[in-house]
Amino acid sequence: MNRRIRKIGLVSFALLVALGTSSQKMQAQSQTSYPSMAALDQYLMPDRNAEIALARSAAPDSISRDAKVLVLGPHGYETAVEGKNGFVCAVERGWMAPFDHPEFWNPKIRGPICYNPPAVRSILPMTYKRTEMVLAGQSKAQVMEGIRIFVKKELPPLEPGALTYMISKEAYLSDADDHNMAHLMFYTSLVDKAVWGSDLPKSPIMLNPQFALEGIDVFMVLTGMWSDGTLAPVNN
Repeated sequence: MNRRIRKIGLVSFALLVALGTSSQKMQAQSQTSYPSMAALDQYLMPDRNAEIALARSAAPDSISRDAKVLVLGPHGYETAVEGKNGFVCAVERGWMAPFDHPEFWNPKIRGPICYNPPAVRSILPMTYKRTEMVLAGQSKAQVMEGIRIFVKKELPPLEPGALTYMISKEAYLSDADDHNMAHLMFYTSLVDKAVWGSDLPKSPIMLNPQFALEGIDVFMVLTGMWSDGTLAPVNN
């Protein structure tokens, strides 16, 4: 698989898997370092205003300044700022990564993300649900089972046009390399990735297995630009 998709791993926020011996060593180290959830306070940001600013940095100001903003509290996400444009910005934690990702419990992960209105209605509910179960003290296995039930009984249908922005310079998406990557994420029903030209040499599109359990494909597209308009790396 593409090296960058594992580095982001999420996520979230979100989480890539690198190729070769060096990345295998990194993955093994991560598995050793993050075998279970850390203390809750390591995932929380004590400065509420700092979390609001970080969440807004996920997208250009023209989008995020009028978006609803969520912050993570001890029992789940809370509304910190009401919005006007239908977008919602938040900061994902490591548990939004694929369930088999070695940094799933990494307390350093901070993934600023902004959901467009279709994603607010059909993707954000999964963030709420995973977070609710994690903060209730459930194990990864219990969360996975809870998600299976949620998908069958409660998850709204995936809306066409659902996408999220993750183009913050301030994100911390992995312990690997430079920790970050400017990208958009597009959500579809399960399809052959060849339809998107995903994971081919020099293609800016990568398949992220973030919501494989939920039956949703996540295609990541490199933007080459951070939310402040400056250039971002696009090599993959």
